Amino acid sequence: MSNELNEQLSLEQILDNIRWNEAGLVSAIVQDDATLQVLTLAYMNRESLKLSLELGETWFWSRSRQELWHKGATSGNTQKITSIQLDCDGDALLVRVIPNGPACHTGATSCFSREISAPGTALVSATGNAAAGQAEEVETGGTANAAANRFEVLAQLEAIIKEREETRPEGAYTTYLFDKGVDKILKKVGEEASETIIAAKNKDNEELRLEVSDLIYHLLVLLQERKLPLDDVLAELNRRHERPRRD
Repeated sequence: MSNELNEQLSLEQILDNIRWNEAGLVSAIVQDDATLQVLTLAYMNRESLKLSLELGETWFWSRSRQELWHKGATSGNTQKITSIQLDCDGDALLVRVIPNGPACHTGATSCFSREISAPGTALVSATGNAAAGQAEEVETGGTANAAANRFEVLAQLEAIIKEREETRPEGAYTTYLFDKGVDKILKKVGEEASETIIAAKNKDNEELRLEVSDLIYHLLVLLQERKLPLDDVLAELNRRHERPRRD
């Protein structure tokens, strides 16, 4: 909160000034204090905001896991809070932080890394790829090209994951996974699969889209750890498709 608000109100009064949604949550926009880059959009409940204010690092509420989570507790990519501001309607927070590493679990500096082009043109690729915050613009030039390049992002993602394993850049989430080894990777695959199931059961397609993306990313990390090319998996799918039907 602003210093002025903190001076005037107790912690409980501050929490009471927030317009929590029907789930008891408030949106929290996290911004790099130095660069002003928006890093992520997360959610806080009363307990996570209280912990954030008391401990000086970001704590959030995971809607998929239904639990508190301390940003960076596992990866080390913590966020030291410099200020928290409440918007004019009281239903959103702006949290300015000093990040200790990437904000996105994929290793990208910011979770806002994929651009969308103007209406009537093709989708533009990530300015920070889903795996590591680096990508190139891809021009598709029409429906046919767009269809042909539909799965190009998987090839790009596979290449970046391979590069991450070879170079192990400090602070990258993918580096963290490879350093921890196959057991950690398998654990993450299991967690993301479970969260995908929960999102589907909740009939929340927005959450399902995010969880399936996370699952695919971690599966690609697993394939790289086992040195099994994605092409081999695609070839197996192709063989199954070409088999004579028995019905």
